[in-house]
Amino acid sequence: MPTTTSPTGPPLLDLPSAVPTLDAQAERLIELGVADLAGLAHDQVRAAAAGAGSSGLLVVAPSLAPVSALAPLLRRGDRPGFVVTDMTDVDDFAPIAGLAVPESPLYVIAPPDRGDDLASWSPDEALPELEHRGRSPLTLAEGVHWLLQVPGALDRNHCFMTIGSRRRKADGRLDARTPALWISNGTGRDGRERRDAPKVGWCWAGNRHTWLGFASTTSRRAS
Repeated sequence: MPTTTSPTGPPLLDLPSAVPTLDAQAERLIELGVADLAGLAHDQVRAAAAGAGSSGLLVVAPSLAPVSALAPLLRRGDRPGFVVTDMTDVDDFAPIAGLAVPESPLYVIAPPDRGDDLASWSPDEALPELEHRGRSPLTLAEGVHWLLQVPGALDRNHCFMTIGSRRRKADGRLDARTPALWISNGTGRDGRERRDAPKVGWCWAGNRHTWLGFASTTSRRAS
């Protein structure tokens, strides 16, 4: 299977060891306008964070805050995030079979891991390995929420896939694309003005990439 490499470049930040407090995350979602986008009262978001325990990543259900609307809120330096032009169906990527996502407006996942040690694995190879480790792959929406709270989790040569989300075709088969989050090089259809911007894109399920890990968590709980 083909292997691609990412051009070298200076890292933006070291990967933080933990996400912010849940209270701080709630304020961040309010500040960014995510709560308003989702039709959630600010007090509702704050209450969800206050009752969610001591740690984790606060996520707004993608049915209320779709990835297509959240991607432009991502930032790397002064560059806003974007969805690649050939992924106009980004909001059709849903949790894979067997992945239990709470049916609530907000939920919390255990602090995520970027899965750097699985770089150079294909999505088809990485999914059973994560399951063997007792971990669950992040959905695309969860990955975007992580970067809204911790922009430094996305770094040159250390980006990640979110294989907890896949799209099903009309005949029930899986689309061969698997979603990922990485940094644009400003080439091709991205445009030079998007160089260094956070990018929502995709890779083939059978391909390996030296610069893409597989983000995962250990649990999800309603908030």
